[in-house]
Amino acid sequence: MGFLTGKTAIITGAGRAVLSDGRCGSIGYGIATAYAKEGANLVITGRNVKKLEDAKEELERLYGIRVLTVQADVNAGADNLAVVQGVVKQAIDTFGRIDVLINNAQASASGVTLADHTTEQFDLALYSGLYAAFYYMKACYPYLKETKGSVVNFASGAGLFGNYGQCAYAAAKEGIRGLTRVAATEWAKDGINVNIVCPLAWTAQLEQFEKAYPDAFKANVHMPPAGHFGDAELEIGRVCVQLANPDFKYMTGETLTLEGGMGQRP
Repeated sequence: MGFLTGKTAIITGAGRAVLSDGRCGSIGYGIATAYAKEGANLVITGRNVKKLEDAKEELERLYGIRVLTVQADVNAGADNLAVVQGVVKQAIDTFGRIDVLINNAQASASGVTLADHTTEQFDLALYSGLYAAFYYMKACYPYLKETKGSVVNFASGAGLFGNYGQCAYAAAKEGIRGLTRVAATEWAKDGINVNIVCPLAWTAQLEQFEKAYPDAFKANVHMPPAGHFGDAELEIGRVCVQLANPDFKYMTGETLTLEGGMGQRP
């Protein structure tokens, strides 16, 4: 029995993805696996129904937890308030509580320069990332206040370092970073722990990119100083588990960074 047994976590963008060696192949699924191992019941969202159902089948079979899947997509053309409120309502109707919110979902048109970026591409990043985090945090706030829960958001080195060809992605992630700091300040009095993680993980997308475009991969993807990329479950997922541990609280407003496999609190 893990310390999250009986608790409920919402994880956005958590459809099943695996590497060629069978390990978790996306940050969202790595987090879901780490939480399942600690006994948490899960509400996982995403755009791909098959990936969500595959995740549900595997997580319930291996770890004996319950998983609610909800197809949900925050985008410029949707009634996003209704979309997110629908996810939260299903979570409460099914499990009766929300203890952890993890805003992981993010889409973007990486590789397109600022001068060539379209409004639609910019909207894609902002709505799927920044607006989604905003809507989910507002909708979950009353329930997190009841449970003295936790929020884990995701930023990126793209924003911290100004990565070439990632203007919309960087803008969304820096917006999320600012939003997280404000929430940490405002919600501390409610007992809600709010943190942000800047990960650099080895994913199925990177693996496919390396195989398909080895020269482009070598030019654009650089090995972190630690000598390895983060493991989506063991290094990113386990950090997210620890941030939901009531005995392990960061000071209000601090940021946890996992760039290059090193943890620090600037």
